[in-house]
Amino acid sequence: MDTEKRPKAKLISFRYLVYDFVKITAALPALLVLRPRWYYESPAAKKRIRGGAVVISNHYGFFDPMYLMLAIWYRRHHFVCGKEFFESRARWWFKSFLCIPVDRQNFSMSSLRAISDELKQGSLVSLFPEGHINGREENVGAFKSGMVLMALQGKAPIVPVYVQPKKHFYSRSRFVIGEAVDITGIYGPRPTFTQIGEVAGLLKEREDGLRAILEKPKGGRR
Repeated sequence: MDTEKRPKAKLISFRYLVYDFVKITAALPALLVLRPRWYYESPAAKKRIRGGAVVISNHYGFFDPMYLMLAIWYRRHHFVCGKEFFESRARWWFKSFLCIPVDRQNFSMSSLRAISDELKQGSLVSLFPEGHINGREENVGAFKSGMVLMALQGKAPIVPVYVQPKKHFYSRSRFVIGEAVDITGIYGPRPTFTQIGEVAGLLKEREDGLRAILEKPKGGRR
């Protein structure tokens, strides 16, 4: 049994090595160019995320994964992405960055199991619940409920993050991080399908609330 585990452990360590190397070498240029600024929904949202969690964010451009990694910079992100990316020539890149492939047209139990396993092992699983790039609009689109099932199966909270769309390439990057949402604390361990839809709506409202924080006068921001 030990001999079966060792190759997998070495593979995981190598993947983390590539991920961490690229992250560290890109950190300084990203800080200088993007000049990020973090805002928080409340004092509780300032606490570092420990253990498994589902991180969700609005989706307005191709660079959103990079911005989300910068928003929560102290954790490795396992991004949920379409399986077609793993069938392209760039598949090694997506594998190196710990992405989890899913069939967005026919989401399967095996995909849900892979995501829940990562969460149960204490990983951060990040995704964009709008399901598509929302252009350069500041309004956040409706959220799909798949993220709720992932969090329930993985026994993990959901952390909402809002990334402000950049009006110019030289604009400063701004992120708002919200409090974690414990679904079982609201509906228990087995919510109905109706309640799952309600959670998706609640998280959409939370995302709008995070966006509103950036719209406050500077003196009113947290």
